[in-house]
Amino acid sequence: MTHHDNDALARLRALQAGDLPTHGGRTLAYVYDSGLPDIDRIGREAVAAAAASNGLDPTAFPSLLRMENELVGFGLHLLEAPETAVGTVTSGGTESVLLAVQTARDAHPEITRPAMVLPSTRHAAFDKAAHYFGVEKRVVPVGADFRADPAATEAAIDDNVVLLVASAPSYAHGVVDPVTEIAALAAQRGIRCHVDACIGGWVLPYAARLGRGVPPWTFAVDGVTSISVDLHKYGYAPKGTSLLLHRTPELRRPQFFASADWPGYTMLNSTMQSTKSGGPLAGAWAVVTSLGDEGYLTLSREVFAAVDAIVAGLEAMEGLALVTRPDSTLITFEPDERCDAFTVCDEMLARGWYVQPQMSYAGRGPSIHLSVSAGTLAHVEDFLAALEESVTAARLAGAVRVDPAIAAYIESLDPAALTDADFDGLLAASGLVGEGGAGGEGELTLPSRMAEVNAMLDLASPPMREALLVAFLDRLTRPIR
Repeated sequence: MTHHDNDALARLRALQAGDLPTHGGRTLAYVYDSGLPDIDRIGREAVAAAAASNGLDPTAFPSLLRMENELVGFGLHLLEAPETAVGTVTSGGTESVLLAVQTARDAHPEITRPAMVLPSTRHAAFDKAAHYFGVEKRVVPVGADFRADPAATEAAIDDNVVLLVASAPSYAHGVVDPVTEIAALAAQRGIRCHVDACIGGWVLPYAARLGRGVPPWTFAVDGVTSISVDLHKYGYAPKGTSLLLHRTPELRRPQFFASADWPGYTMLNSTMQSTKSGGPLAGAWAVVTSLGDEGYLTLSREVFAAVDAIVAGLEAMEGLALVTRPDSTLITFEPDERCDAFTVCDEMLARGWYVQPQMSYAGRGPSIHLSVSAGTLAHVEDFLAALEESVTAARLAGAVRVDPAIAAYIESLDPAALTDADFDGLLAASGLVGEGGAGGEGELTLPSRMAEVNAMLDLASPPMREALLVAFLDRLTRPIR
């Protein structure tokens, strides 16, 4: 068998050659790099060691139960939780958010049309939860500082509202909402307040300890009933773990699912998954145990040094502006009218850096988003040099123009009634379809430069953009026989 094993692993490595790099601090979205090879190795080895174990039944694999309880304990200590607090390890931030919404809904079976109040800057996972669980979303605008508006939040509350939401920080702009005020509104009315700290929760407590100004957002704030925080972001753990923490066991109880009314074993689940690999949990536990409080303090010092250096570099660079000053490790900036944001992203990728484009929203043009890791610190000078070159190149290239006929075609389409033929026409026009393919049909090829595609998507309304991208995903995910 050895020969075949080597074949498969060699092929895997060959396939991965086309992926974005997960280490080296050059991919500024999706992955979080501690810059510590030993920590990565420990995480990977722990994932492999527990990959075959099953988190479905904690009595069968007590090691998993122990690791989960220790991870939750570390998280509760970090987030200033009371002695009553409990928590659960989930598969990621979206599952933590889904469960927070489901738990708020199921705590009030007497409310037939439950609703939640969300700032316009909330993570899309809350929209997914609304869609899956039939909870109405009441989206309220944010202030000029991109932070949730307590007055608008209060105006949206009625007897159907089961949950208020705040972010620490919001993903798109990297600022912390006024959690104290929003949680107070929830406490006055006896409703839940969830703080989505998926991206900031493992780094903001250290920011506060390092003397950086962070608005209060943890369980130390009265009225906060639950917090989500991801371990695979600034916990620097392998992918697939987040914590959902509740102030009391009573608040958590509706999260649990049991089903005995069938002839098999009684189903008992703490999360949405039943069978779940012990691998990600063990990987997170091993990384958190290895780094410990001092390790995270050091990594936080490094990541904020990188943030400060990048912010200073951006402010010194002609033609770029910060959208807002970051509270955490997320930086969002925009070029002036002489330069196209999507082209800057393409130029950065050509220089070995992945930065994330964000589309126009609520009257603001496109922006560029960075999720900075501790591993980026060593490369900040290279990053800023590449950015300066990319801005110059983007200026020379000029703005990306969408063909007026395509723009008019997008305008004319109804996203609710988009046919396959409509979509194929757009795909062909956008250059996303390569030649050939099975049965003579166009085969999807991902272009190396995305500026024209992004410019086209940027013209589309959010519902139209959703419909186009769903259709695109459908074409991408076709079997290879």
